[in-house]
Amino acid sequence: MSCSSASAPQTITPGRIARIGLWLRDHRTLVQGIQWAVVLFYAALLIIPAFSPLPAHQARLWDNLTLFAQFLFWGIWWPFVLISMLLFGRLWCGVFCPEGTLSEWASRHGRGRSIPRWLRWPGWPLVAFILTTVYGQMISVYQYPKAALLILGGSTLAAMLVGYLFGRNQRVWCRYLCPVSGVFSLLAKLAPLHYATDRERWIDYRRREGRIPTVQCPTFLPLRQLDSASPCHMCGRCAGHRDAISLQSRRPGSEIVDTSATTATRWDYLLIVFGLLGVAAGAFHWSASPWFVQLKQWLALRLIEHGRLWPLEHGAPWWLLTHYPEQNDLFNLLDGGALLLYIGLTTLLSGTILTACLALANRALGDRSAQRLYHLSHGLIPLAGAGVFLGLSSLTLSLLRAEQIILTWVPGARLTLLIAAAGWSLWLGWKIVGTYRQGAARMIALLAYSGAVGWGFLVWWVLFFYW
Repeated sequence: MSCSSASAPQTITPGRIARIGLWLRDHRTLVQGIQWAVVLFYAALLIIPAFSPLPAHQARLWDNLTLFAQFLFWGIWWPFVLISMLLFGRLWCGVFCPEGTLSEWASRHGRGRSIPRWLRWPGWPLVAFILTTVYGQMISVYQYPKAALLILGGSTLAAMLVGYLFGRNQRVWCRYLCPVSGVFSLLAKLAPLHYATDRERWIDYRRREGRIPTVQCPTFLPLRQLDSASPCHMCGRCAGHRDAISLQSRRPGSEIVDTSATTATRWDYLLIVFGLLGVAAGAFHWSASPWFVQLKQWLALRLIEHGRLWPLEHGAPWWLLTHYPEQNDLFNLLDGGALLLYIGLTTLLSGTILTACLALANRALGDRSAQRLYHLSHGLIPLAGAGVFLGLSSLTLSLLRAEQIILTWVPGARLTLLIAAAGWSLWLGWKIVGTYRQGAARMIALLAYSGAVGWGFLVWWVLFFYW
């Protein structure tokens, strides 16, 4: 799994950051130990609460295992995984992710089939993100451990099955199917660290050394052209390969300004505009939204007028709709339908407004260009990521408030983070439009792009400061 010592010639004196990458390469046994420790911890957080009684109303965070596991998992683990993407790229994926570890382990002992074409479809991460997000809301994944086990445990089993069937010592699931892979790949574009290949050294290596060492990238990236943190799992196995690959620092967000001009895709655009700022926003909105209540009441009145009461009288099993009578928490069919409709309408409204603003900016920069539209959408990544982080951290804060912990600083911190994220998105937009046009055209494009930033800010401001 690790490179031979010949892949790091003594003629090179790596810098401090590059040595971190070499350390990860040279300490694979320790890294694997960390990975399996995380697997065990992850399994405990998922399985033990799912088979424990639901906490009583008077239960406290510090004396109830289920609540404590919920706090660790949804309140600490997942929000700060998002933060890690901004700081270290996809280091989580390559070193800590339990699904990646288990998928690769299954691949090592599996059938090693070739990867079918249908599985390589680039839209799977978007589809998986939408389905898991919406389904998670239907069964209250953040509140109930059985729901968490169903979604995350099911995802882990699917990762292992895909690993067992396809590839050899690879992470096919992580590359093509993981529900959060698309989100992580977008956030990693902002990271100040990445692995990059010096192509001249790559080409010159055979002449100097006479033989070519081998290294296997678990996500089978083209190592000769490595320059993006987006698909790279930062595992360090390729560090020093052919005396050409090293961990390097860069200006945060520089990949979005420069590389995304040619690498941004329509799937990125759809995930940002309709996924993170649409589906995810609706999923976080509905439980606090008075508009959701009004929508459900309107639907109920229409049903009553037509004498169709069964959607109000019937529910579904907990694995289809939230159904916990002992907690006085039950969704009937109307609740489920209203939730789907609310998220759908939120996604359609938000996506349409954002698309209109980005399309106007695109047109101001010249003839219509789909690639330029996708590039412009990448500028919204900081704002989209900040909103999802704040949405996830809401559970953290709710659990802490239940413990009578005073959190008067939270509104100010939220507003500061949203303003900073919007500012970063505006700065990226300014740099992006500047790569295409200058002068008046640049200012007009930025004005239209600012409308998208303003809407993205409003989407999250309404949730945290209006309701």
